[in-house]
Amino acid sequence: MSVTNTYKAAWEGFWSEAPQEQGSVFWDAEPAVTAELHLASFEPHLTAAHLPLVDLGCGNGTQTRYFAGRFGTVVGTDLSDAAVEHARTSDPEGLADYRQLDAADRDGVAGLHAELGDANVYMRGVLHQCGPADQQPLVDNIATLLGERGRAVVVEPAEAAGAALRALAQGPSGPPPKLAPVLRHGIAPGTVPDSAVPELFAAAGLVVLAEGRLPLTTTDFGPDGRRIELPSNWWVVGAGSVPA
Repeated sequence: MSVTNTYKAAWEGFWSEAPQEQGSVFWDAEPAVTAELHLASFEPHLTAAHLPLVDLGCGNGTQTRYFAGRFGTVVGTDLSDAAVEHARTSDPEGLADYRQLDAADRDGVAGLHAELGDANVYMRGVLHQCGPADQQPLVDNIATLLGERGRAVVVEPAEAAGAALRALAQGPSGPPPKLAPVLRHGIAPGTVPDSAVPELFAAAGLVVLAEGRLPLTTTDFGPDGRRIELPSNWWVVGAGSVPA
């Protein structure tokens, strides 16, 4: 059993209780302030936009459905069976395919690559939820999915986001309403140093083609009534043998 699977029960409990409606989950902001912004950074580096797109850690599929209108084949994967069921229910037209998959499981990811061939990858906020022993296997598996032709855009909360979330959780009135169930299920934000992520890419044979910082917009509001935004980093990566 991988370290990631120690989180599976927590995620199953969370998604089993989460409302179906888009925007009811803390990080489930509309694509216009999430995936659309990331795609703008991603597209200039896509050399094979016709490849399938895999959304690793798709949750209830909000961003997956957005990408389904822009890529021919889109597959959303999540560790949680309940999340996958949410995604399927929210996509009655079947715009995308949804699979239960542990993104740190080498055999499972290798099987998906054998089925799809080289793919492009979108991953938002998954690495910081991995145990330390799973972080390199997860990034190695991204490299497997990309093969020689794919590109990935990886978006992760910055180090500073952890302190911001802890401050929100410990405020005088307690955590904001949509953050509270996340913490109640034991899904605490992990800490991945900003400088560590490029090292994980390099160890997996991936090169950073572009990088930057964007606010990670949530669906909850702080005590001042403004929507909570967390600092996040993004990277576009590809196989080391492919020129930037």
